[in-house]
Amino acid sequence: MTGSLDLATSLAFVVAFSIFVYVVMDGFDLGVALLFPFFPERHDRDVMMNSVAPVWDGNETWLVLGGGALFAAFPLAYAILMPALYAPIIAMLLGLVFRGVAFEFRWRTERGRFLWDIAFTGGSLVAAFAQGVALGAILQGVTVTKNAYGGGWWDWATPFSALTGLAVVIGYALLGATWIILKTGGTLRDYAYTLANRLTYTTLAAILFVSAVTPFLEASYWQNWFAWPRILLTAPVPLGVGVLAWLLLRRLAERRDAWPFPLTLALFGLCFVGLGVSIFPYIVLDTVTIAQAAAPRMSQIFILVGVAILIPVILAYTAYAYWVFRGKMDPDEGYH
Repeated sequence: MTGSLDLATSLAFVVAFSIFVYVVMDGFDLGVALLFPFFPERHDRDVMMNSVAPVWDGNETWLVLGGGALFAAFPLAYAILMPALYAPIIAMLLGLVFRGVAFEFRWRTERGRFLWDIAFTGGSLVAAFAQGVALGAILQGVTVTKNAYGGGWWDWATPFSALTGLAVVIGYALLGATWIILKTGGTLRDYAYTLANRLTYTTLAAILFVSAVTPFLEASYWQNWFAWPRILLTAPVPLGVGVLAWLLLRRLAERRDAWPFPLTLALFGLCFVGLGVSIFPYIVLDTVTIAQAAAPRMSQIFILVGVAILIPVILAYTAYAYWVFRGKMDPDEGYH
């Protein structure tokens, strides 16, 4: 039993890691699209899109890995959560399709380019908001009856899930702004600094609001965060968020181009740790634990061996792609 639990926890970290990497990696290119309305000039939009062109489709590898690992390693959780989240997940996938198609087609037309710009931003907005709604639905809990989803089609649609959806959209926009700072120069970068500064405050407000509401959703959240002596372990998380926020605002004020993006990634990382603190050891809130949802032991071993080979390969070629396209981009060259 202990070995099985250890394997299950290891697989849970694999799933969580894959989802986190997807969120931050695909989050910044979704964020770039969300900022299109603030940059009406065609040349600026071309440069913004070119800045993510070499990496955007590879970023979605992590979504496939995370979803596949959840299905294979925790079939019970997958069987419960998927029916509860069908609507936001379908919306997310349709948004990603529109984003991907727009990415290709806007370079192939002149007369209809503005329509593909709308599709690029609209698809990204739908995808980002749907991801936040799904997160909120998981955090508020789903109805489980006899190890199956027992709720209705619209149970995910609550004020809290709308709040988390909005928070994710704002956070992705901040990632996009800091990515533009990292990759571009001139007036485009200068205005991205202005947006990033405003979005930092808005993101912090969203984090604070969601964090303030979450402990009142379930008694277990309050216990996980504030029960003694557990609070000694959880207190560094909000303190770390405060430190990172201060550093981010300081680097933005100093116009240090290389710092805002990794600091924003670190801020997302701490928020992700906070989510883990809230829900662990459950994978379906207060109903199904990680160990209960796990596949049979031999299946867990098989999956762990597979991801032990696969994840380093993905990390290697991802790192190589980012290394090849490192530094500021030439505004006169790009995807087109």
